[in-house]
Amino acid sequence: QVQLVESGGGSVQAGGSLRLSCRASGRTFRSYGIGWFRQAPGKERMFVATISSSGSSTYYADSVKGRFTISRDTAKNTVYLQMNSLKPEDTAVYYCAKDTRGYGSTQFLHYDYWGQGTQVTVSS
Repeated sequence: QVQLVESGGGSVQAGGSLRLSCRASGRTFRSYGIGWFRQAPGKERMFVATISSSGSSTYYADSVKGRFTISRDTAKNTVYLQMNSLKPEDTAVYYCAKDTRGYGSTQFLHYDYWGQGTQVTVSS
């Protein structure tokens, strides 16, 4: 069993930055990729970014490419999502999830454990 806990959300003005953290429990952190997803009010949950188990491979949604950076610290069992140049349309609950294949994915079906989410609010 893996538990994921997100933190770092908050309220910022447009153009600001936040860094989200996703801390995983257990000793198998090195074996799986992590994805970040977000869900805005009244909308479907959408893919944001993913990182492979080794950290050597990353992939981003077009809407965040060049503004968000995903990284991982194996010693801390933590994956980060650095979010810069935030826009009001980035407002959502952000979730991290553990993938089932080790190299990350943009698809929900490749994730089996999810965190509880952290709220990000960007005001104009």
